[in-house]
Amino acid sequence: MLQDLARLFDRDLQRLYQEIDAYPTTDAIWKVVDGIANSAGNLTLHLHGNLHEFIGRQLGHIPFERDRPREFSATGLEKSELLDMIRATKETVSKALLSLPESDLIKTYPSEVFGYSMSVQFFLIHLNGHLNYHLGQINYHRRILYYDLHD
Repeated sequence: MLQDLARLFDRDLQRLYQEIDAYPTTDAIWKVVDGIANSAGNLTLHLHGNLHEFIGRQLGHIPFERDRPREFSATGLEKSELLDMIRATKETVSKALLSLPESDLIKTYPSEVFGYSMSVQFFLIHLNGHLNYHLGQINYHRRILYYDLHD
């Protein structure tokens, strides 16, 4: 199961990389569109922080200090910096997941993120869904910008 989850996270983080790389400019990545609360840049920072914290640090014991408010307030990082962050996130997630014993999946996740206990397996499945939710938002954001720019 852990190898399967690692493959899914790797695949979906590669898709995130491709989405960010498909933006024509760095400015477009940070543009906020009417009716959409977050830019693709902020969502990328959020996914980076989320996965490093909940998989890298808490499961893989990889040092990381999350600054969640900055994930939604920072602007202007270069496209290349965001792509580097995605690559680093892929490496961290893969390293953490592939170092876990399979038996850890049924253990209780170390934090009560939602105010209740859950298994590691449950939370990893949730995190993959969370990644894909924001990946879809980024894809939609990019396409809206493309069509706005070409009307």
